[in-house]
Amino acid sequence: MTDRDAGSEDLGFSFRSRKNGEVEVLHHGRVASTLRGADAKDFLAEVEAGGAADAQQLMARVTGNYKRGNERLASQHPRNRH
Repeated sequence: MTDRDAGSEDLGFSFRSRKNGEVEVLHHGRVASTLRGADAKDFLAEVEAGGAADAQQLMARVTGNYKRGNERLASQHPRNRH
């Protein structure tokens, strides 16, 4: 089992590749997602091709834990102003 932290733009993600081919994506040390089969192979290929910041963004996308671009608009909505 390989445990790897990806670093420069650290969003708290890391991953573990297992002997059986599965990849566990961890967020702050807790399993957030498990990839199997072709998804796991594609993930590992993308991580190897990109840098640490790219890996963090990829893991955020895989787990669904990423900003959607509407945060600034939502903060300006009248019900969210205090």
